[in-house]
Amino acid sequence: MNTRTPPSRNPFGVQDAPDPDGEDIDAFAASVRLDGAASDANAEAWGVASRAAREMPLTIAGAWSSRWNGGADPTMPGDTAAAWKEGQARVKIGVGHIHLLFDWHDGARHALLDVRQAGLHRLVGRYINLSNPAITQPWVGLVVDHRRIDGRWPHGRLDFRR
Repeated sequence: MNTRTPPSRNPFGVQDAPDPDGEDIDAFAASVRLDGAASDANAEAWGVASRAAREMPLTIAGAWSSRWNGGADPTMPGDTAAAWKEGQARVKIGVGHIHLLFDWHDGARHALLDVRQAGLHRLVGRYINLSNPAITQPWVGLVVDHRRIDGRWPHGRLDFRR
């Protein structure tokens, strides 16, 4: 009997998001419009990404700031769905998939996005809350440039900035 845990698909070695290419992902992606406009909620600079990250070559790999809204985190006293939950993120690019590992609540909570490219600048895939793995959701992102990724999940935003 083999009791070893299979290796994860993601380069971070954390629990994988289930079925990141599922039919629900494509259905959600078809309903999402992100255009990278200057009026977008993610257009104005925010976050604390390092100077090195801001000066990176034209790639999305590396360090980012992350933030999300649209749901209240019950582990955060007084949190509301409208409040932004900010943290840090790392992006790693693999064969066929891109993985974004991010945190919030001063690093106490973690999640992973397992996404694929669906066009030149569009990313689609699934989110898994690593602090509560029962929570998974589709996610769609638009790579505006190497300093900005606009993102949506069914209940709100999940964005990245440098």
